[in-house]
Amino acid sequence: MSIPQSGGGPIERPEQLAEYLAEGCKPREDWRIGTEHEKFGYCKDTLKPLPYDGPRSIRAMLEGLRDRYGWAPVEEAGSIIGLVKDGANVSLEPGGQLELSGAPLETIHETCDEVNEHLREVQSVADEIGARFIGLGAAPHWRHEDMPVMPKGRYRLMTDYMGRVGTHGTQMMYRTCTVQVNLDFATEADMVQKLRVALALQPVATALFANSPFFEGKLNGHKSWRSRIWRDLDGARTGMLPFVFEEGFGFERYVDYALDVPMYFVYRDGKYIDALGQSFRDFLAGKLPALPGEVPTLSDWADHLTTIFPEARLKKFIEMRGADGGPWRRLCALPAFWVGLTYDAGALDAAWDLAKGLDAETREGLRMAASVSGLQGEEKGVKIHDLAREAVAIAEAGLKARARPGAGGLVPDETHFLNALQESVETGQVPADELISHFESDWGGDVTRVFGAYSY
Repeated sequence: MSIPQSGGGPIERPEQLAEYLAEGCKPREDWRIGTEHEKFGYCKDTLKPLPYDGPRSIRAMLEGLRDRYGWAPVEEAGSIIGLVKDGANVSLEPGGQLELSGAPLETIHETCDEVNEHLREVQSVADEIGARFIGLGAAPHWRHEDMPVMPKGRYRLMTDYMGRVGTHGTQMMYRTCTVQVNLDFATEADMVQKLRVALALQPVATALFANSPFFEGKLNGHKSWRSRIWRDLDGARTGMLPFVFEEGFGFERYVDYALDVPMYFVYRDGKYIDALGQSFRDFLAGKLPALPGEVPTLSDWADHLTTIFPEARLKKFIEMRGADGGPWRRLCALPAFWVGLTYDAGALDAAWDLAKGLDAETREGLRMAASVSGLQGEEKGVKIHDLAREAVAIAEAGLKARARPGAGGLVPDETHFLNALQESVETGQVPADELISHFESDWGGDVTRVFGAYSY
């Protein structure tokens, strides 16, 4: 989840909303890669989630990272809730999931180095306090009442609202983890093509990274339960955004969509003011019940954009949001997949050729099939495994064309970060398949065996 945004001063013209998004347009040489990933922390001896306070806790983790590695603290109402350093930040999800939001970096080599350094830092602090971390798409056996609640006003408001608008909202907040990558665009037309590719092929990413077959101690019938949760969370702010594929789509149309998404809050003077279900359109007119007579700032608009949760999200960059949290080696595979598909013009065109024949019903069906069946999913004769094979090949070609060397020039490009995905394409197996196999064989149906086998 996002920290409060810094967008700018008062909104004086409606056009500023689309202009804010358009400010994200950058020349190709300025495109960057921002990788985010979440993981569950737990007590090593009890396998219970880390509480916020105490000697073995989220607070102890944040303070350890602050004191040992020079991260600057972020506080809310006197509680440490995050860290910042060198353009990156560490933040907390509602149930204590620890998230790294990486700095915008030029290559996947750099972003993978950043991920590796962060996980080594986390590991060293966790070892001292008797904690460990694990990357999964959903908590394997913890129930809602087992989860701690982080001291963030935003989450208190969201928890209440989620219970009113969907059936799975609090599961998403407290018991799921994801890995994401944020990517740039050059122009409005470039944004449109990338967002369409991102949405249409997001089910492929969901399938390749599916890693949540367990929930509340048993198999749940899905390879990505995290993806299943998002389908019944809040229809007003989630989904595959069919309007993005309509003629004339651009920044202004996305603004129209975002304005129709009910608000959560307004952030003022370090506090979250309840605006649940209220309208940003009313806010623009000075008629927001939560703040009568006030008009929003661009920071309010930036905050509102962080409360929209489609499978791919537009801000001043595009967020790829369809993948489960997972094993260490796959955290670098996600940016490799999407950078390969979208940061080379030839690859982007090839990716659109692969995706453009999928209609809205097929795209939504593939989303559902990916969550249930992973690479074995199918909709209207379109097989996700076939799409994945082609998409990974396009990504590889795109990374070769980028030709960004690493390791002091010893590695010619970024294609080796796709190795884990190429293995999945060859075998048809994704992380969830491996977990299910263990559960049904050597783990003897004991979900908690996942902690010993897969923790960082």
